[in-house]
Amino acid sequence: MENYTGAFLIIGILVFVLLIGAVKNKAEWMLNFVLRGIAGMMAVYFLNLFLADVVPGMKIGYNPITFLTSGILGLPGIAMLYGINFYMLL
Repeated sequence: MENYTGAFLIIGILVFVLLIGAVKNKAEWMLNFVLRGIAGMMAVYFLNLFLADVVPGMKIGYNPITFLTSGILGLPGIAMLYGINFYMLL
Protein backbone atom coordinates (compact mmCIF):
# COMPACT_ATOMS: atom_id res chain seq x y z
CA MET A 1 0.00 0.00 0.00
CA GLU A 2 2.88 2.37 0.70
CA ASN A 3 4.17 1.95 -2.86
CA TYR A 4 0.85 3.12 -4.26
CA THR A 5 0.79 6.15 -1.98
CA GLY A 6 4.23 7.22 -3.20
CA ALA A 7 3.21 6.72 -6.84
CA PHE A 8 0.01 8.75 -6.36
CA LEU A 9 2.01 11.49 -4.64
CA ILE A 10 4.46 11.68 -7.56
CA ILE A 11 1.65 11.71 -10.13
CA GLY A 12 -0.17 14.44 -8.16
CA ILE A 13 2.96 16.61 -8.07
CA LEU A 14 3.49 16.13 -11.83
CA VAL A 15 -0.09 17.12 -12.58
CA PHE A 16 0.27 20.18 -10.33
CA VAL A 17 3.43 21.28 -12.17
CA LEU A 18 1.70 20.84 -15.54
CA LEU A 19 -1.27 22.93 -14.36
CA ILE A 20 1.05 25.71 -13.25
CA GLY A 21 2.65 25.74 -16.72
CA ALA A 22 -0.76 25.83 -18.43
CA VAL A 23 -1.99 28.75 -16.30
CA LYS A 24 1.24 30.66 -16.95
CA ASN A 25 0.78 30.35 -20.75
CA LYS A 26 -2.86 31.48 -20.53
CA ALA A 27 -1.93 34.51 -18.40
CA GLU A 28 0.73 35.52 -20.92
CA TRP A 29 -1.76 35.19 -23.78
CA MET A 30 -4.41 37.25 -21.97
CA LEU A 31 -1.91 39.98 -21.10
CA ASN A 32 -0.78 40.10 -24.72
CA PHE A 33 -4.41 40.34 -25.90
CA VAL A 34 -5.27 43.17 -23.50
CA LEU A 35 -2.14 45.16 -24.36
CA ARG A 36 -2.80 44.79 -28.10
CA GLY A 37 -6.42 45.86 -27.56
CA ILE A 38 -5.40 48.96 -25.62
CA ALA A 39 -2.71 49.86 -28.15
CA GLY A 40 -5.25 49.34 -30.95
CA MET A 41 -7.77 51.65 -29.31
CA MET A 42 -5.06 54.30 -28.90
CA ALA A 43 -4.17 53.91 -32.58
CA VAL A 44 -7.84 54.29 -33.56
CA TYR A 45 -8.08 57.45 -31.45
CA PHE A 46 -5.03 59.06 -33.07
CA LEU A 47 -6.02 57.94 -36.57
CA ASN A 48 -9.49 59.42 -36.01
CA LEU A 49 -7.86 62.74 -35.05
CA PHE A 50 -5.67 62.70 -38.15
CA LEU A 51 -8.27 61.47 -40.65
CA ALA A 52 -11.06 63.79 -39.44
CA ASP A 53 -9.54 66.68 -41.40
CA VAL A 54 -8.38 64.65 -44.41
CA VAL A 55 -11.41 62.40 -45.10
CA PRO A 56 -14.75 63.40 -43.56
CA GLY A 57 -16.75 60.48 -42.19
CA MET A 58 -13.70 58.23 -41.79
CA LYS A 59 -14.07 57.77 -38.02
CA ILE A 60 -14.11 54.38 -36.34
CA GLY A 61 -16.14 54.04 -33.15
CA TYR A 62 -14.81 52.93 -29.77
CA ASN A 63 -16.70 49.78 -28.86
CA PRO A 64 -16.09 46.17 -27.79
CA ILE A 65 -15.98 44.96 -31.41
CA THR A 66 -13.17 47.40 -32.20
CA PHE A 67 -11.32 46.30 -29.05
CA LEU A 68 -11.72 42.60 -29.90
CA THR A 69 -10.62 43.14 -33.50
CA SER A 70 -7.50 45.06 -32.52
CA GLY A 71 -6.78 42.66 -29.65
CA ILE A 72 -7.00 39.53 -31.77
CA LEU A 73 -5.62 40.77 -35.10
CA GLY A 74 -3.47 43.71 -34.02
CA LEU A 75 -2.47 46.31 -36.61
CA PRO A 76 -3.95 44.37 -39.57
CA GLY A 77 -7.28 44.38 -37.72
CA ILE A 78 -7.20 48.16 -37.42
CA ALA A 79 -6.35 48.43 -41.11
CA MET A 80 -9.27 46.11 -41.87
CA LEU A 81 -11.66 48.32 -39.86
CA TYR A 82 -10.57 51.43 -41.73
CA GLY A 83 -10.73 49.53 -45.04
CA ILE A 84 -14.32 48.47 -44.36
CA ASN A 85 -15.21 52.03 -43.37
CA PHE A 86 -13.59 53.40 -46.53
CA TYR A 87 -15.48 50.87 -48.65
CA MET A 88 -18.76 51.93 -47.03
CA LEU A 89 -17.99 55.58 -47.90
CA LEU A 90 -17.68 54.82 -51.63
